[in-house]
Amino acid sequence: MADKKETRMGGTGRRKTSVARVDLLPGAGKITVNGRKFEDYFPIENHRTLAARALAATNTSEKFDVMINVKGGGPSGQAGAVRMGLARALLVSDADLRPVLKAEGLLTRDSRMKERKKYGQPGARKRFQFSKR
Repeated sequence: MADKKETRMGGTGRRKTSVARVDLLPGAGKITVNGRKFEDYFPIENHRTLAARALAATNTSEKFDVMINVKGGGPSGQAGAVRMGLARALLVSDADLRPVLKAEGLLTRDSRMKERKKYGQPGARKRFQFSKR
């Protein structure tokens, strides 16, 4: 079991309020997210392609079994977090993949977050209706 820990490569990805921990194990390309199959967890095709973009860009989808633990946010944010975590895990497994991942923009953290609501307003930017009299 000790040697299995050494072969495990991990990466953490974040997007909006989602956090994904990704572990890569040498295998046949099986992906599980929170104990469920990849297709069941991300039923929308766009989210699946976004999440697995790093594997497609580096042609490593058949080399690794991927175990993902993701929490927080919604499906879109979780898919973005998985995308970044997968890219970071691939970088740990093989540092020569860095130029490919960098060119695809997979190593850059998307820092866009929801803007907080301000006091005296109904939302982040919306104002209450102005009345002169």
